[in-house]
Amino acid sequence: MIVIPAIDVIEGRCVRLSKGDYDTKKVYSDDPVAMARRFEDAGLTHLHLVDLEGARAHEPRNLDVLSAICEATDLVVDYGGGMYATSSLEDAFARGASYVTCGSIAVRDPDLAALWIDRWKERIILGADCIDGLVSSGAWMDRSSLDVVEFILKYMALGVGMCISTDISKDGMLSGPGYELYGRILSSCPAIRLVASGGIGSVDDLERLAGMGLYGAIVGKAFYEGLITPEEMKEVEQCLPRG
Repeated sequence: MIVIPAIDVIEGRCVRLSKGDYDTKKVYSDDPVAMARRFEDAGLTHLHLVDLEGARAHEPRNLDVLSAICEATDLVVDYGGGMYATSSLEDAFARGASYVTCGSIAVRDPDLAALWIDRWKERIILGADCIDGLVSSGAWMDRSSLDVVEFILKYMALGVGMCISTDISKDGMLSGPGYELYGRILSSCPAIRLVASGGIGSVDDLERLAGMGLYGAIVGKAFYEGLITPEEMKEVEQCLPRG
């Protein structure tokens, strides 16, 4: 299983939210590049970079941070937040992103999302963030009636191979991820490369997710609050087979 550290960005600074609530913003660092180097120095290879400003503005706002991290490290970066226009994807790829996570557009404009999947194939990651099994979009402000499993199956049929799913009720709470959610997704979508996000608070959580067969897990607040070190993330990668 790949363990993927996260950097969430507002105004060029590393921040974390709780349950996606911008009013809970806590700043952890003014230097995202130094943070990315910290992860790389520990032997980690991937990074989940979220433009929280872009998610609310419906267009990327921290592409300079993406460029700086990609120039300073060899991390495989997936970038998300504000991906509503084809030009935004083109900009993110031009700035060094290996992958772009697309969630809101897949809810709001499935035809455009399908065109992106057809054009960029494996470089598109589906974002399937949900509350009570129903997909949310627009910086998690808009709750739909779409069942998360049906949503994932629809895009798998179009060629999506990887999905990041956040249990929003768990995000930033450090109380454990949505095991039931991920079990349900994997039982219905066994071919998807599923990446868990939200709620991870310990190495035990990572090990349990790996045992379930997840492809990857994103660690955010647990690192910033000192509960999991990058070295421990790497140890999980080395000791457990990739899903």
